[in-house]
Amino acid sequence: MGITQRARGVLRRRDPELTLPPGTRSAVIGPQLPDESTVHFVLDLGLRIGEIQMASGAGASDVTATIIGVVNAYGLPHCEVDVIYTSITVSCFRGTDLPPITSLRVVRNRSSDYTRLDAVEKLLRRITAGEVSASDAYAELDRITSAPHPFPRWVATLAWAGMAASLAVLLSGGQDLMLSVVAALATALVDRVGRWLNKRALPFFFQQMVGGALATGVALVFYSMGWLSSAAPGLAVASCIIVLLSGMTVVGSMQDAITGYNVTAAGRLAELALMSAGLIAGVVLALYISTQLGGGALGGLQGQDVGRGLVSGSTALHIPIQTLAGASTSACFALASYAPPRPLVVAGFGGALAGTVNAIMLAVDAHSVLSAAVATTVVGFVGGIVSRRLKIPGLVVAVSGVAPLLPGLATYRGLYELSVLGNPVGATTLMLAVATGLALGAGVVFGEYLARPVRTRLGRLERRMAGPRLTGPLWPSRRRME
Repeated sequence: MGITQRARGVLRRRDPELTLPPGTRSAVIGPQLPDESTVHFVLDLGLRIGEIQMASGAGASDVTATIIGVVNAYGLPHCEVDVIYTSITVSCFRGTDLPPITSLRVVRNRSSDYTRLDAVEKLLRRITAGEVSASDAYAELDRITSAPHPFPRWVATLAWAGMAASLAVLLSGGQDLMLSVVAALATALVDRVGRWLNKRALPFFFQQMVGGALATGVALVFYSMGWLSSAAPGLAVASCIIVLLSGMTVVGSMQDAITGYNVTAAGRLAELALMSAGLIAGVVLALYISTQLGGGALGGLQGQDVGRGLVSGSTALHIPIQTLAGASTSACFALASYAPPRPLVVAGFGGALAGTVNAIMLAVDAHSVLSAAVATTVVGFVGGIVSRRLKIPGLVVAVSGVAPLLPGLATYRGLYELSVLGNPVGATTLMLAVATGLALGAGVVFGEYLARPVRTRLGRLERRMAGPRLTGPLWPSRRRME
């Protein structure tokens, strides 16, 4: 009798819902959504916009916030976004009684087209403001993605050449005009050959390898002709290396790592390491062949001197030159990436600011890594404010502002010391280059973070997304699907 009473008491204390027959439990009703085809349409629109941002180097947090803003604007309030380096997945929750609708898009091609990115930013502002329907937004996005570049490809080649010439001035202090000419010619050759190889689908690792070998070979040939001084070949090669490294996602990698997207950050860093390895292999191959053919000397230049390109000491007299060279470097990079006029001007301003702050820091004997971090923090802070005020992608200012300070010379000297001279000190030099690259990315992201309290009207989306934002909307709209 006691056992029966205890069993009845246990049954009475159980959750009534758990005692219901199978299939009769109340389901969680999801949000009121449009029909299934419309949901697929909106998800695909958000995915395509996110793909353009991802291909342009935007961080995973920016892509996530953008897609959430787009789908929220068109009546899909409960969506989850998963971004990794090669794909974007969006899942729309419809309650426990219906399966979620999930869409995936693979990011295959990566190229910097800031005109396209700027047009997408303008479209995003219209979407989140409720000024355009989903079908019209999709049609406009088609026009943006299918439109040709705003100017011919040879203009981009000239811009890359101008960037290399500006970097040569930045490294040499403007003391060797011929150095700028050689750097520009070598970079133009590398760009045209790289374009030819890209049309034939050669993997980018080998394209970087060919680019590094061509840049080094051209610099050594011009030295053997007596057109360059003993320190100039190293500076010319360093200028070309910076140009080849400028398209890498240094800023995006650090942004992903800081904001918690570790898988995407690891993918970006792996690609950066692989492309850098290809570039290093090309430079080392050219240096090895030149020293072997010259018997340790090239036209009277000892092999040890080929890698001794040094940056001229930063003094008060050099600061104006550093400012102008930094502005020209960033503006040329933005032009080579097809930036519209307004972002182009702002990018030049960012480069001038980076060059000035870095020169001042070096003039007071600050460490090069600290100088780079402080300079890019200032660029990230000022660029974060200006880009929002002028309604241009902050990514353009961030990536362009970093370009003048990329550690091309340290990379060249380190790999030369290791591969050609067999000096273990080269490992320390390469670690300095890595530390400088990380400082550049972290400085920009931190500066953008500091700029957040300066802005106004920070919405829910801004607060719920961790870390700084370099592109995409700051707040979503409650607009429902029409």
